[in-house]
Amino acid sequence: MALQDFIFEDNYKKFGLNIFSNDNLNTIDQTKFRPYIKILLVPENYNLTVDFNHYETKAPTLFFATYQYVNIKNGSSDNASIIYYNRDFYCIQIHDKEVACDGLLFHNIFEIPKVELDASEAIIIKNLFENIKEELEWKESSSEEMIRTYLKQIIIRATRRWKKQNLNNDNIKIPSNELDIFRDFSRYLEIHFREKHNVADYAELLHIAPKTLTHKFKSLHLESPNQFIINRILLEAKRLLFYTDKPVKEIAYDLGYEDPAYFNRLFTHKTGSTPINFKKNYTSGKKYNI
Repeated sequence: MALQDFIFEDNYKKFGLNIFSNDNLNTIDQTKFRPYIKILLVPENYNLTVDFNHYETKAPTLFFATYQYVNIKNGSSDNASIIYYNRDFYCIQIHDKEVACDGLLFHNIFEIPKVELDASEAIIIKNLFENIKEELEWKESSSEEMIRTYLKQIIIRATRRWKKQNLNNDNIKIPSNELDIFRDFSRYLEIHFREKHNVADYAELLHIAPKTLTHKFKSLHLESPNQFIINRILLEAKRLLFYTDKPVKEIAYDLGYEDPAYFNRLFTHKTGSTPINFKKNYTSGKKYNI
């Protein structure tokens, strides 16, 4: 099957759809999706990583990514699809936070970027992807708004399933009236992790006391907010070490550390490896990076 690529572009807005399978992974431009918000619809029997976490799909699965590195190692003959778009196309802050570009699916403290679909839901989602494809092919004046309508349906349906699969279960129990705190913390962390390294900084943004914020995490048996901040910094450090040629000193400065030696000690203590050794030793069968 030849690679299928469908694009809508108007002024600053861009939206695209790629359809692929294991047969043509190597023909995909590995860099073109990187700046965009991404939604992947992946059938069963695909192997991929999101940042440094590995997933093997057992059922049709949606994956959500913004700045994460997604690496599809191998798949099957069944088609997978990726939607990609910029914030000018869809990121309206007056939307409900759960379905906006900074909602539950794209930035959440639980680092769960996927939603597994049952048979009936998979059919609905596949149809929505197909509807988007048809609008991209027709290129009518109303196509942009129709595409946005289908996109929002995908996000709403996926958000409902994500909450059902991941909240109020044995691992995560968050009262609905508390969810905004954790969602906003995740959003602020994604925006500010390079320059704000203290819990007090985020508590101020959330208009609560640092102790209150820490207690909310502890009461749900989550890692402390301080650990979440460190984890986000370390994740970015790993990305920069593995995917760029920046020296450790420059990475430290990029992440807000004026003392590279302190950053080196922090990374080594938390990961068990120096930044240099991580870069040398971490291997990945990179085949398809988006």
